[in-house]
Amino acid sequence: MTNGSPSSDRSGSSHPDRADDPTSVPPGVPETTLAGIEAHLRQREMRREELYQRARRLRRLAQGTMSRLHAERSVPPAVAEVRKELGELADWLRREGRGDEGLAHDALQEGVEAVLLAAILEGVPLAGPSDLGVDPEPYLLGLGDVVGEVRRLVLDRLAHDDLAGAEAYLALMDTLTRDLLRFDTTRAIVQLKPKQDTARSLLERTRGEVVMARFHLRSHAAAEGARREGR
Repeated sequence: MTNGSPSSDRSGSSHPDRADDPTSVPPGVPETTLAGIEAHLRQREMRREELYQRARRLRRLAQGTMSRLHAERSVPPAVAEVRKELGELADWLRREGRGDEGLAHDALQEGVEAVLLAAILEGVPLAGPSDLGVDPEPYLLGLGDVVGEVRRLVLDRLAHDDLAGAEAYLALMDTLTRDLLRFDTTRAIVQLKPKQDTARSLLERTRGEVVMARFHLRSHAAAEGARREGR
């Protein structure tokens, strides 16, 4: 009989399970692999620091430029520098910033905002994403913030009793808001909805202020006319 004989399970007797053989346990992750991972992480930390510094420089430059644009109502030479830094940061991000794009979103957005505001004050066509070297996502976010900057221009014109100028900038606010509302995309792609809501709210508030200014101006003109007729 062969059933149950020691020779019936030849594979079990001649080839023991490797799990029972301590010499077959791997020593762990090879040192060269670990060293490569360390080098990768160090390089990424260095890239993140460079990205942070680049983004910080662009943000400060853009913010300072927008302050000067509102104060001086003229386009300073710094706008060209903002545009240059904006394109360079966007290009560097595509080449070196994979996985760390979030560090640059605010800077790109403010750079776009500054360049578009300068174009508005200069009375020239607004540049598009490809003109500035940026992706459409930060461009749209910057465009959303420009609506608020144009509101400041409206209020400035009202403060100087320039109703025609205020109405012209209000019309631009309306156009930019409609441009912004044209896009309906998921927040996973771009956080545009908050910008759209804010732009819509600012537009309605500003429109109301211009209507009131127009009413007061007409009332003042009527009163002044009546006063002169009564002399």
